[in-house]
Amino acid sequence: MIHPATLTVPSSLPVFPENHRLKLFSGSANLELSEEVARYLGVALGPMVRKSFADGELYVQIQESIRGCDVYLIQPTCQPVNDHLMELLIMIDACRRASARQITAVIPYYGYARADRKTAGRESITAKLAANLITQAGASRILAMDLHSAQIQGYFDIPVDHVYGSPSLLRYLKQKNLPDLVVVSPDVGGVARARAFAKKLNEAPLAIIDKRRQAHNVAEVMNVVGDVAGKTAVLVDDMIDTAGTISEAARLLRKHGATKVYACATHAVFSPPATERLSSGVFEEVIVTNTIPVPQEKRFPQLTVLSVADILGETIWRIHDDSSVSIMFR
Repeated sequence: MIHPATLTVPSSLPVFPENHRLKLFSGSANLELSEEVARYLGVALGPMVRKSFADGELYVQIQESIRGCDVYLIQPTCQPVNDHLMELLIMIDACRRASARQITAVIPYYGYARADRKTAGRESITAKLAANLITQAGASRILAMDLHSAQIQGYFDIPVDHVYGSPSLLRYLKQKNLPDLVVVSPDVGGVARARAFAKKLNEAPLAIIDKRRQAHNVAEVMNVVGDVAGKTAVLVDDMIDTAGTISEAARLLRKHGATKVYACATHAVFSPPATERLSSGVFEEVIVTNTIPVPQEKRFPQLTVLSVADILGETIWRIHDDSSVSIMFR
């Protein structure tokens, strides 16, 4: 039985030159990940007051001088999405008014990303709306991980560095030496992601689940395109929300002869009833990263949580050092 991985970074960390202009702050959404990133960079998280008034209004105060500094604010906009998004906006505004030289919003998980285009009349494109809010609040640039769709980068009128959690997932899978691998996309929209994943797993074959969605968070799986019989199937997606799509896909793969099924995703949204579906026995293992905190009540024996602190920390340093962020983590 594989137990959940501890959220730690490598013991031998790189040594970065001391730079007093780099300031790192964390919102309340994922303090544990922020602390890991700070340890990777060899800096301390900046002191900040975060509290709520009786009516639910949020208050943020930066408690050290950041005048002329490059500030990095780590805050995934995960559940409760509205509170965490608003907290990020207030943090950005506070830093702008404190005369920070540059403000980078580090968003490991970008909420409101699924509504990235109009599919019917009279509806909002919330991915663009959230981008506008963050930009207007005063962010200078964005560091995001595994956006739901690549075109969201174009919704921002400021520079966006888009990195991926797949290096952590790939490292872990390679260590397991799984036999007869086939990488599976749970829908047609994720084929590019699955193809890139398969290429880095020694050119593993690719299969696709043909599904049709009847309503939000409800998926109907139809067919498997590709050969999965007698193979170890690895389902790859950017996020797992209610786990309806990926669980139905796993059952279909079992029916088509897959001997084992693994699930890999960067973002563990895990809205109910995700935990029950994922722990039902259809998966050998569910592998996610810590872009979103996974509380104890959402954990189960088949779950493994990997850290992306090294990816975020290295990218932050390269942005700060004005060097390339086109990096590979092996």
